[in-house]
Amino acid sequence: MYTETIDMPDLAWQQEALCAQTGGDFFFPEPGSSVREAKQICALCPIRSACLDHALEHDERFGVWGGLSEKERQALRRTAP
Repeated sequence: MYTETIDMPDLAWQQEALCAQTGGDFFFPEPGSSVREAKQICALCPIRSACLDHALEHDERFGVWGGLSEKERQALRRTAP
């Protein structure tokens, strides 16, 4: 019997994230809505860099991750070596 193994990312860091304590509405706003509140929360988060690394590594295309919006992450990917 063949069983496919799927590598799951280690997401334990998310338990320490401030967004996990505030809810997703700030971090996944309706199109055209402000992400200011999400960025303010991210600025205080102790695991912000782990969150951004995860978003870039897994090509997260929606929401605010690590303090950056979708467009900001796209720009960062374009300038990365």
